[in-house]
Amino acid sequence: MSLLALLTAGLAAGTPLAPAADTACVVQNPQHMPAQGRQSPLDSVTFAVGASKVKLCYGRPSLRGRTMIGGAAVPYGKLWRTGANEPTVFYTPVPLAIAGIEVAPGFYSLYTVPGEREWEIIVNRATSQWGHESRYTEAVKRQEIGRGKAPAERIETPVETFTIRAEPSGGAQSLLLEWEHTRVRVPVLPG
Repeated sequence: MSLLALLTAGLAAGTPLAPAADTACVVQNPQHMPAQGRQSPLDSVTFAVGASKVKLCYGRPSLRGRTMIGGAAVPYGKLWRTGANEPTVFYTPVPLAIAGIEVAPGFYSLYTVPGEREWEIIVNRATSQWGHESRYTEAVKRQEIGRGKAPAERIETPVETFTIRAEPSGGAQSLLLEWEHTRVRVPVLPG
């Protein structure tokens, strides 16, 4: 069952996620890689925007002694699926502004273009493609909602496993993308 099917089965269109909703994510493309045995497990974060819940699902790669951000695997200036395996996807039952990108209720993928001081944030309607950057075809690119910017900062204590978490920020939320010595704050505001 895909993430879209899981969320759709439990939600009527435009209805917020119930507080007791299952926050586990499911494999979207089991033909590419089954859930069992993945080195980069699937995880999720659910956060409040007003009275509604937004859910984001992503693969969590680990460093395992490698240089990732700014290295060969996740180079600066190149498109990244913002995790591992499938693209990072999210569902919002309410309008949002993500890094300044106006997003209507629905299902989306989240890609980024890392930079040393700033990351480009990309919201896309396409959610079923395999996440690898080579699968970001012209057909997928045409489904972009928009691109925005978010600042990157250096953190002293390294983060071994890529983590996305939500942090309240002045009545709104920030999505924090953290890995190695990098933290990116992506503002998420009610739309």
